[in-house]
Amino acid sequence: MVTRKVHDQDQVDALISPAVEKAVAVERLAAGDAGVGAPLLGEYLPSVLESARSGRRLTRSTLDVFSRQGEAAANQGIALAAILDLYLSATWRLWSVIASRADRSGPAAVAAVAAAMFRAADDVAEALAEGYERAQRRTVRLEESLRREFVDDLLGGTTDAGSLLEGAARFAFNLAGIHHVVVARTSRRLVDTGPIHSRVDAYILATFGARDVIAATKEGMLVCVFPGEGFDPVEGFVAALEQAGEGPWHLGVGRPGSGPGGVVASYGEARETLDLEARLDRGVTVARFEHLLPFRVLIADEALAAEMVEAVLGSLRAARGGGRHLVETLEAHFACAGNLSATARMLHLSARAVTYRLERIGALTGYSPQEPEDRFVLEMAVRARGLIGTS
Repeated sequence: MVTRKVHDQDQVDALISPAVEKAVAVERLAAGDAGVGAPLLGEYLPSVLESARSGRRLTRSTLDVFSRQGEAAANQGIALAAILDLYLSATWRLWSVIASRADRSGPAAVAAVAAAMFRAADDVAEALAEGYERAQRRTVRLEESLRREFVDDLLGGTTDAGSLLEGAARFAFNLAGIHHVVVARTSRRLVDTGPIHSRVDAYILATFGARDVIAATKEGMLVCVFPGEGFDPVEGFVAALEQAGEGPWHLGVGRPGSGPGGVVASYGEARETLDLEARLDRGVTVARFEHLLPFRVLIADEALAAEMVEAVLGSLRAARGGGRHLVETLEAHFACAGNLSATARMLHLSARAVTYRLERIGALTGYSPQEPEDRFVLEMAVRARGLIGTS
């Protein structure tokens, strides 16, 4: 608290009294300057004048009132610059009234009033900004929550049509349109509002605008619902992900489908594709549902697939040292399209050693890798073995 002499206080009161009388006019002029309503000033001028008169700083409870004023301005859609302009205009107009009587008071009184008044104005501006930002953060959190609910409803196939329609209208999503889903996974779990999500949002906004596209994280993966058919958004999408520097990335792409049911189906296909490609372990970045259909057929009945693997490859366990080296030989041989020299190089063996192993496989299984039909059976068994994890 500032201690003043009695005569100094008399001079301070003489400076402030006319400003109290003109406060209403100051408010009206400030509102005209800023183009917003004077009621948003609340008790600002009386509070500032009291601070200037007493020399005391505004209390926390008073500043909390102005913080709520900042929140109210944000909720009314008033720009922060406009609300600050209102208060600053009121401040300098108020000071101009006080300064017009400065020649009738001592320098000490004028300086004391100016210091207290502008310190109070500074504190109020900070409180306004804090409240405004608080309202903005709350709005962002609410928007994120509503977006999350819509994504969960959309991908989960909710039966609440009203909720789905409301979310679609809010986020400009055409429920009746054709969409396909892309699911992306990297080495760590992803979260909403992270840097990767921000980069993807920027790519989507630049490529598609703000309509009919959804990007969100779900179960640690990035899920994007793209509109339409007849074009492929994946190339640009992969480039945006790789720029985030969080790779390696693996993407599963579902087929296009119409309506909410089409989105649900495409999402399921994208996830299944991503999981199946991980089991294949081929190092592929983008896997598409339709391209993996043969592998899906192969393991559609895993019990039957396991029975086939045992029937075709089980006898290899009788080989000296077990059958693992013989299965690895088959895997390399198929990977090299049956080229003997390439298989030998891959296994770091001589061509003769590879030939011996292939002949041994034929003798133990009854299927010769050199015969087309037998080779087909062996490759099916090897592929199924890798997919279902049979030893």
